Amino acid sequence: MNVDKAVMSFAGIMTLASLALAHWHDPSWLWLTAFVGVNQSQAGITGFCPAAIVFRKQGLPPGHAFT
Repeated sequence: MNVDKAVMSFAGIMTLASLALAHWHDPSWLWLTAFVGVNQSQAGITGFCPAAIVFRKQGLPPGHAFT
């Protein structure tokens, strides 16, 4: 797994987790879903992604999107 795949997997897991928490616990968890979406849009425009930095520091090989 490279950094790109790890970032996309992490974003997907966070989105699904926040939707589940909103459904079964409290609708305020939808703010996490919104945050993930905004962060994905920002990363797509600027190329800066905090999760990519963390995964890179953990030793994952680089991908093409986040260099």
